[in-house]
Amino acid sequence: QVQLVESGGGLVQAGGSLRLSCVASGRAFSTLNMGWFRQTPGKEREFVGGITPSADQTHYADSVKGRFTVFRDPTKNTVYLQMNDLKPEDTAVYYCAADWRRTLVVGSGVNWYDYWGQGTQVTVSS
Repeated sequence: QVQLVESGGGLVQAGGSLRLSCVASGRAFSTLNMGWFRQTPGKEREFVGGITPSADQTHYADSVKGRFTVFRDPTKNTVYLQMNDLKPEDTAVYYCAADWRRTLVVGSGVNWYDYWGQGTQVTVSS
């Protein structure tokens, strides 16, 4: 069983930055494919970005490319989502997710991931 705890959400003005963190426990961090998703009321959860266990690959949704960066620190069992140039449409609950079975590439589907955090709210004001 893998436990994921996100933090770092909050309220920010458009054009600002936030960094989300997700601490993983319960399984060796080096074996986990990590992803970030987001969801707004009435909409499906959507992929934002992800990173393979060795950090040799990252993958992003087109809507965040060039603005968001996913990276991981194995010494802290933590994956980060650095969000720059935030826009009001980035407002959502952001979730961290982990998968240990398919780790050669970054998965972008919700069903790819087995474990989920509780989510953290990000609100971008215009």
